[in-house]
Amino acid sequence: MTFDHLPVSGSLADARRAGFTACRPDNVTMRCRKEGVFLWRHGPFSAAVDLHGGDGAGGFDHLTLWHPTDQSALVAVTSELHNQGWSECLTPVGSSWAGQAIYQQKGSPIFVALDLSYWSIRRLTIYPARGSIIPRCRT
Repeated sequence: MTFDHLPVSGSLADARRAGFTACRPDNVTMRCRKEGVFLWRHGPFSAAVDLHGGDGAGGFDHLTLWHPTDQSALVAVTSELHNQGWSECLTPVGSSWAGQAIYQQKGSPIFVALDLSYWSIRRLTIYPARGSIIPRCRT
């Protein structure tokens, strides 16, 4: 699965074909990175896919973007989501998704989560929109 020509889920071969070739394995996962990534003409960002299994054989199920020095750089992407009619909601405190803004659009095969914390590098993560993993927002 891709979103704006970026891989959201797939295999290690899919990640490599998309230019995610700087891979670092450990015993449990493999992270493959790519620099200079643009999303909807915004960027450049650093990006990574996290593959299951130390050899990456389990594939990946999300894409993470961040800017190494500018905490606000991803706001341009969320503004673009708003402009294209995506809804935004905030996760409740105490949930496993706490401190995130969630962006969804009816019929879209993906949803987007943006970290709201300023204490580390802010991340924007794109996931396949499977009902079982879409976080609940506060009402």
